[in-house]
Amino acid sequence: MKVIVTGATGMVGEGVMLECVENPAVSEILLVSRKPYGALPPKVRELIVPDFMEVESAAGQLGGYDACFFCAGVSSVGKSEAEYARLTYDLTLHFAQTLVKVNPGMVFVYVSGAETDSTEKGGTMWARVKGRTENALTRVGFRAVYNFRPGFMKPMPGQKNLPGWYGWIGWMYPMLRVVTPNYVSTLEDVGRAMIRCAAEGYPKTVLEVRDINGAGSRE
Repeated sequence: MKVIVTGATGMVGEGVMLECVENPAVSEILLVSRKPYGALPPKVRELIVPDFMEVESAAGQLGGYDACFFCAGVSSVGKSEAEYARLTYDLTLHFAQTLVKVNPGMVFVYVSGAETDSTEKGGTMWARVKGRTENALTRVGFRAVYNFRPGFMKPMPGQKNLPGWYGWIGWMYPMLRVVTPNYVSTLEDVGRAMIRCAAEGYPKTVLEVRDINGAGSRE
């Protein structure tokens, strides 16, 4: 498969990219990023798009791909609902609508998060916006859309783009895996699950942590 990955300068996107590099099912990876990643691993090339709302200007370089793993995102902290919706719903839908024009047979995988609100009516702002984004993506016209809702994630070996808070709580992962196994994953799990969904399909279109871990299992 040839895949597009967004968000590689963040923890989730970088982890997914590194799993794609190691996975023999993936032959080519295009990073679509706002800023350069740095030294690129094998199989990877990069397209810099400083503003994803203008991604259509690069549409000619986005054709011929089998899947997109959309891992880009921003925190809702300190943002109004209108601002967060612009940076989450509007941006993601614009990117997806541009992609589907050049790759109508593509599989699109979107990373939202645990506790995302499919009803779009709950009391948590970010969960409503993410739910609206998930729902809208299913109507864009891709061959298939999978919405991933990961919880706490352990990075891949060699990752360099980790949030500052991870240094404070990352040590908790082994304990959380035992105590709350349905709330934690490795980014290896997440990446393998995305590749499986794109290559083979999956019975569910919304994958909670338990589903991600099952789809990402080596068994």
